[in-house]
Amino acid sequence: MTKLSLLTVLVCVLGFHAVGQTPGAAPPPSQNTNPPSNPAIALDKEAAKNADKAKSIIEQGIQALGGDTWLTIRDREQQGRTYGFHAGRPSGGGGPYWSFTEFPDKERFEFTKERDVAEVFVGNKGYEITYKGPHPVEPKDLEDYLRRRHYSLETVLRTWVNDPTVVLLYDGNAIAAQHPAFQVTLVNDKNESVTLYFDVDTHLPVKKTFEWRDPVDKQKNLEEEVYENYRAVSGIMAPYNYTRFFNGDMSNQRFLNSVTINQALDPAMFDPNSGYNPNKPAKNAKH
Repeated sequence: MTKLSLLTVLVCVLGFHAVGQTPGAAPPPSQNTNPPSNPAIALDKEAAKNADKAKSIIEQGIQALGGDTWLTIRDREQQGRTYGFHAGRPSGGGGPYWSFTEFPDKERFEFTKERDVAEVFVGNKGYEITYKGPHPVEPKDLEDYLRRRHYSLETVLRTWVNDPTVVLLYDGNAIAAQHPAFQVTLVNDKNESVTLYFDVDTHLPVKKTFEWRDPVDKQKNLEEEVYENYRAVSGIMAPYNYTRFFNGDMSNQRFLNSVTINQALDPAMFDPNSGYNPNKPAKNAKH
């Protein structure tokens, strides 16, 4: 059975579950709103075997990352340098970079050597903080950030995988970031999909891709992220090099110097109106 036929079978079942398990939810336009006459629909043996293979690969990847320790990370700090690109070409010399994440939906980025420019995202809101104080980030920048968070490796492996309406597809072997890899695709009940590539030997994720349609020009865009230079950190494996691509062109690179997890971050850093100063942390902050 080809990947296309597997996807057709599985998406049909997914459509049935979405109608049957979510009362009042509107089905996708292409779906028949009449429920199947036989509610006991099951995947054929080959499709079920394919889904089991995909699930096994994902579980191996989670274990390689650190298993339950990785899945239950409460917060994370990363330090390094970040480099921007436009149309695949460097746009400046890069600069120091700090990021602080409190899962599942709080994140702070600090830039410049003085750490006096920051971006804070809490829930579905985002703020830029400069010497003039906080102000909302541009709507497009917020939309881009929320999309990346929705498709982030942490969200996919913590949330998507545990959603019973998400279809798992084993796509076979592939080459990703110059690594022999297993390719797996996840499709949710909104017809959103993300593809993960796991190294054949280490089982660690080496690449992630997803597509989305621009609401203005209606064109599809492809975003990719490559993970390299894994190192052991407090019971987990953390990539120290990230490379992001947009429609085939490099858009960002990050090279980390350190990664720290579960250090109990100061809550003030996620409050844009707190006056938090990273160079003068609160005396009662836990580190």
